[in-house]
Amino acid sequence: MDLETVRTFVAVADAGQFQEAAAELGITQQAVSKRVAALERTLGVRLFTRTPRGSGLSIDGQAFLPHARELLRVAERAATSVRAGRRPLRVDVIASRGAATGLMRAFHRAHPEIDLDVVMLLDIETAVAAVRSGTIDASFRAVAAPGRPLPEDIAAVRVLDEPLQLLTGPGHALASARSVSMDRLAGHRIWMPGIVPGSEWGAYYDDLVAAFGLTIEATGPNFGSDALLDTIADTPALATFMGGRTRLVWPAGHGLRLIPVTDPTPVYPHALLWHRDNPHPALGTLRAHLTGATAGQDTTGTWTPDWVIPR
Repeated sequence: MDLETVRTFVAVADAGQFQEAAAELGITQQAVSKRVAALERTLGVRLFTRTPRGSGLSIDGQAFLPHARELLRVAERAATSVRAGRRPLRVDVIASRGAATGLMRAFHRAHPEIDLDVVMLLDIETAVAAVRSGTIDASFRAVAAPGRPLPEDIAAVRVLDEPLQLLTGPGHALASARSVSMDRLAGHRIWMPGIVPGSEWGAYYDDLVAAFGLTIEATGPNFGSDALLDTIADTPALATFMGGRTRLVWPAGHGLRLIPVTDPTPVYPHALLWHRDNPHPALGTLRAHLTGATAGQDTTGTWTPDWVIPR
């Protein structure tokens, strides 16, 4: 059903005359008549009857009018939901407990007037495609991993360097350490199920292993963070890396230890990606907020892969 014919029908019903409806719509009276006739052919009924004062609704026209108004309201809501500046800002944070989610929560507290849609896309190709198509407005990623250059129409800015910490159970050999240097980690088994080969975090940990001679095991199924914490708590031979801004809660009986890593501190470089032609007005506000919130980060004594975009 052509919405323009429906809109014309409602205008005639409200005005009571084809001529007044034409003036309101900014078209000719002949165009109004053609649209109404087209709608009547689509519905198979007469919508108006001629009266001495103009045009009145037929019985079928009276029955159709409330539905026609609802059709126009639904169409307007649909357009508003995707119209830049009137729809929520859509941002991919990858996972609910990660650093990017914390950044977006802080943004929401600072700008509660901005409507947000938060989505979680695991794969970087999916996220970049969604940014390019306009399905989402921005995504948090580590870029640009080897062999994965960003398309020219995608912009990125590094917004947060998240320090990694060592997570151990109470029986681990390093559990009592106040901090641990990178060279002390050589020879210890670091278990990180869920590293996806070819992903940006997979490339990050490949470079970390190569730079410091670490042993990172990604074996076994990934049952999620709760299963990871259970295993680390119960297995003295295993430890794992955890982002310093990752929000995790575990039972008190687990006795888990979070230990700072130093000399150097490996940091995970979160960047915000967006399409260069994205018109959403809240996108600029988000970028300014993130730049201001993470300004002045000291990179002395930290490590990142050499493919990471500079700050």
